[in-house]
Amino acid sequence: MAEKKIRVLVVDDSAVSRQLIVNGISADPMIEVAAVAADPLEAQEKTLSLRPDVITCDVFMPKMSGIEFARWLKPRYSVPLIMVSAFGNTAPEALEAGAVDYVAKPSGLSPKGTEHFISHLIASIKTATGKNHPLAEHAAPAEGEAEQIIAIGASTGGTDAIYNVLRLLPPTVPGIVIVQHIPPMFSRMFAERLDQQTSLRVKEAASGDYVERGKVLIAPGDRHMRVKRVGGRYKVECYQGDKVSGHCPSVDVLFDSVAKEAGKNAIGVILTGMGRDGAKGLLSLRKAGGRTIGQDAASSVVYGMPKAAFDIGAVEMQASLENIPQALLKLI
Repeated sequence: MAEKKIRVLVVDDSAVSRQLIVNGISADPMIEVAAVAADPLEAQEKTLSLRPDVITCDVFMPKMSGIEFARWLKPRYSVPLIMVSAFGNTAPEALEAGAVDYVAKPSGLSPKGTEHFISHLIASIKTATGKNHPLAEHAAPAEGEAEQIIAIGASTGGTDAIYNVLRLLPPTVPGIVIVQHIPPMFSRMFAERLDQQTSLRVKEAASGDYVERGKVLIAPGDRHMRVKRVGGRYKVECYQGDKVSGHCPSVDVLFDSVAKEAGKNAIGVILTGMGRDGAKGLLSLRKAGGRTIGQDAASSVVYGMPKAAFDIGAVEMQASLENIPQALLKLI
């Protein structure tokens, strides 16, 4: 029996853009366009009558903006909405309004730009419905294989940096583990705030918690956190101990465990912070086959930890804070 296709509602006031999107995504055998709408008011009616699996929506349209439509949609229907626009500065607002992803329209009509746009949009549609392996929720890892995991470390300026990364990630991302140098009690408050302000499930970690897709575990402010592989999954251990690299929790402790337990299935990110914590651990992760990202100097509050990691060859790619979410998504 053939697999059911993903039914998409395309919302765009431009006939040219609508046709471009319809033709492009319809070429994928897993996707069919259920309907098109020229504005969000028409889209409201078709959402109610057709119940599409995914909606793609432009930002600037007559009668109602795509942002307003996202805010209308979110509390009423659990339909993933992908914002599509040529204006990248609207991405944060779109994601805060409830969009699960943001795909930039090509600046021109060059074949290469159009091909990249359609390819990104198709991948986003599949990810939003859980049909884009390796993010498919129903797809368990094969025996002997493990899920992907993202590990993030930060210190001075890190609470804002972490928020600005997480708020732009869809709820389909692999599980995330974070060490932020932060006092006890504040780590729980920080996790609760992120849980409310992002589309991810965020909590202060406790020993035995499993790393799961769309879930973020933040190390308690007075405990080290490490991961242990259990079959194809990971769970965390939080424990009191001496300071490592000057800190408890230590980014090095987390990164070293991720390197050992996840290896090539891991992505490590080192953000703004004072000192050198995380540099050696990130290098271990890279040597184990993991992918690594470091925040650049210009966007760091303190370019200490990312610089230390970069100087020893632990950073595979540097990116500004605003570009790290997209860099992460490309590695998944």
